[in-house]
Amino acid sequence: MQRYFVKPEQFVGEHIVIEHDDAHHIMRVMRMTEGSEVIVSNGVDRTVRAVITELAGKVVHLTVAEELEQQAEPTWRVTIAQGLPKGDKMELIMQKCTEIGAAAFVPFQSERVIVQYDQKKEAKRLERWSKIIKEAAEQSHRDAIPHVAEPKSWKQLLAHIADYDLTLFCYERAGDEGHGIGLKDALQKFKHSKQSKDNPSVLLIAGPEGGFSEREATEAEAAGAVLVGLGKRILRAETAGIAALSCILYESGEMGGV
Repeated sequence: MQRYFVKPEQFVGEHIVIEHDDAHHIMRVMRMTEGSEVIVSNGVDRTVRAVITELAGKVVHLTVAEELEQQAEPTWRVTIAQGLPKGDKMELIMQKCTEIGAAAFVPFQSERVIVQYDQKKEAKRLERWSKIIKEAAEQSHRDAIPHVAEPKSWKQLLAHIADYDLTLFCYERAGDEGHGIGLKDALQKFKHSKQSKDNPSVLLIAGPEGGFSEREATEAEAAGAVLVGLGKRILRAETAGIAALSCILYESGEMGGV
């Protein structure tokens, strides 16, 4: 069944109003009619099965038919901090990580980022990213839309590490002498530590195409991050975050269970 996210104020008791792009999708793309059913979520605390009662111009009116249990969100809230990659790789990362279960995204600038930050284009880029994330959340039947932050500087990112219960810094040299541990070992250690809780907040930091410098790894570790390796192979910028997120949610018990 097709799923749509709306703002909480679009729920008025048992009545729902859908407008703009979603209304166009319902009427022109899906060609639904009165009596058709969809799933509607306010992205916060309510997900319902709703029946279309009226197609009025560019507005779709619906009535709640059934309240649905919200159980699609992972208990581990993982934020993906991604060094800005070239081209449309960030769109792929956001789309796939949303499907897997990321809670939020923080793009950032680092020493080896090639992409030039352009503040004039930023609003348009954030709008594009938000649309991709929303569509991915609908497609994967999430109960919430992951938040995407404005790009941060390296120093700004470091300052936020203390806000999380666990920060994992993906580093290709992890595993060398004095350079961190494997991701699985880091997760196992965290799960059995005093910091462990039922719904921990996790920050996963992945680098751009050129990876991280040793200076950045040292600064991240000093700020409280755990340097982790993702295996014997070097992963591309657009692969590391996707692979690591999958591993994190698997170790949390989110994947593969009933």
